[in-house]
Amino acid sequence: MLNLPTRSPAPANPPATTRPRPRNRAATLVDALQAQVRGGELQPGDKLPTEAALMARFGVSRTVVREALSMLQASHIVQTRHGIGTFVMEVLPDTPGFRVSAAQMATLHDVIAVLELRIAVESEAASLAATRRTPDNLAQLGQALAAVSAAMDAGQHAVEADFRFHLEIASATQNAHFSTLLLALGAKAIIPRARLDGQAPVPGSEDWNYLQRVQAEHQSIYDAIAAQDAEAARTTMRMHLVNSRERRRRHAAEHAAGPAVP
Repeated sequence: MLNLPTRSPAPANPPATTRPRPRNRAATLVDALQAQVRGGELQPGDKLPTEAALMARFGVSRTVVREALSMLQASHIVQTRHGIGTFVMEVLPDTPGFRVSAAQMATLHDVIAVLELRIAVESEAASLAATRRTPDNLAQLGQALAAVSAAMDAGQHAVEADFRFHLEIASATQNAHFSTLLLALGAKAIIPRARLDGQAPVPGSEDWNYLQRVQAEHQSIYDAIAAQDAEAARTTMRMHLVNSRERRRRHAAEHAAGPAVP
């Protein structure tokens, strides 16, 4: 008897090819707003900007803004009062995992410790972002970079925009744990100058020159991620954070602020 090869019957509905979904704009907006809440820029009870203001600020559609607000409501971070607006909840949910409190950032030693953690984590995050970033991730990162320059031009220290830049890199890894960690740390831990009491930076001042150097480092990180050069992204991020650590040490020495460097 001739044995013919058997063929399995084709499934009635063959499964569609699945592709990893790129991070959407709503999730990125959620990260940015959460960063403001965790970093203290938005306090419990504060009213969020209007939908139109959020659309203009982040360059997204009304649909994206409403989706992001729905996600924040589901996480009990904000609540909407119809006819009045959307407000940060008076009692915020705990951030998953660990969290750095203000008491844990009281000394130079504490600030340096967090920077050491960031050097290890964010250098790898930048490398992953370079290999995994989507066109949308790159666009969001570019907007964050531009926001830093805009804040500087407006005479601000650009803490919020700087935090968003780092958060966009974390988002581009496509690994939510990186974003969760940065949000747990908060803007005041991530951006050490958030703790400095200085005058508004003006062109030619010490603060202005400092911010210019920081922004040049941001640009190098952006360029490496845009070029999808993982090693360059890792190196430029590490250099940026090491420089930040040394700048904090020099600032403390020059202004006799905090205890001696460990």
